[in-house]
Amino acid sequence: MKKVIKHSGLNVLTLLFALFGTTAIYAQYGYGSQYGYGSRGGYGNQRSSIPQAQTPAEEPKPKTAEELVDEQMPRITEALELNEFEQAVLSSVLKKYVQERIEAQILKLPPEKMAEVYENITKRQDEELKAGLPLEKYEAFVALQKDGVSKTIKKKKKQKRKKSKN
Repeated sequence: MKKVIKHSGLNVLTLLFALFGTTAIYAQYGYGSQYGYGSRGGYGNQRSSIPQAQTPAEEPKPKTAEELVDEQMPRITEALELNEFEQAVLSSVLKKYVQERIEAQILKLPPEKMAEVYENITKRQDEELKAGLPLEKYEAFVALQKDGVSKTIKKKKKQKRKKSKN
């Protein structure tokens, strides 16, 4: 009987190595692993129980003066019926002074000082536009600033309808 006990001790030891070896393999390469090892067995990719950190959405970058003006120029051109030269003059002047306004906002001055800076910028912009545009286009632009682009376009359409009816 001693021979049987010796062999069974060896068999138990082999059985323990096999048992611990397979559990180690399952722990590393087990079913349902999100890394793709051994996804057989029908478990497939499962969600991790560890919560994932939510990345905050990036704040949209502020538009540059050029982007702001280029975005509005088609509507302004339509409303004022500008030719290419007038459009180029207006666009360059607006880009210049919109950039100055953006720079003034970045400084975050007190409200009284900010109003003074804006007034100064507007005054210089008006002088430059008056010198670069024909008088009727300049006056139309001032009215456009007062009324807004949409109202100006509607007024132009109404005027065209009245002229075509007469």
